[in-house]
Amino acid sequence: MVEIVRVSNEIELAGIRLLQRANLRRLIGEAEASREGFVTAEYSTETLQHMHQFQPSIIAKDGDAVVGYVIVTDKNSYGQHPLLDGLFDSIDLLSYDGASLKKSNYILVGQLCVGKAYRGIGLVQKMYCYYQQCLSKEYEYLITDVAQDNPRSLKAHIKTGFQIMHTIGYGGIPWDILLWDWNKK
Repeated sequence: MVEIVRVSNEIELAGIRLLQRANLRRLIGEAEASREGFVTAEYSTETLQHMHQFQPSIIAKDGDAVVGYVIVTDKNSYGQHPLLDGLFDSIDLLSYDGASLKKSNYILVGQLCVGKAYRGIGLVQKMYCYYQQCLSKEYEYLITDVAQDNPRSLKAHIKTGFQIMHTIGYGGIPWDILLWDWNKK
């Protein structure tokens, strides 16, 4: 049985890294990436440890195996990874409902991944629901970005409640910035 919990030890961080590596776009090839979805950023163990000091990530576990994860990150992680820094910088230039996001209280998805054998059973929504339960009292919005050429991920985010609010470019690829407003139930 799969359970959704927050990361609590180094073994679980290692599980995130294993699942991340198995789904990195640069390692799985374009055909699989297009069909199955992919992750782009690689996080070192040290970066994950730093991030988890402030906000432990959400994981789906089947026994001891990490079969899904949502990396939780806030501005305390600024300076730890260039892609996250770029996303924070881009978000801080945007407004939502007439207010600057830079002045709002938001948290980021650093990355989302579900293992191949566990896709299509609702783990994305279960992990995001848990994310909301854990953090919606502290934060107004959950924000992430998804490459436009990753339709599987985009569909899962929209189904969860995210809305596309802006498009940016990284490395010649368009990315949608998505926001989930936790004030709107």
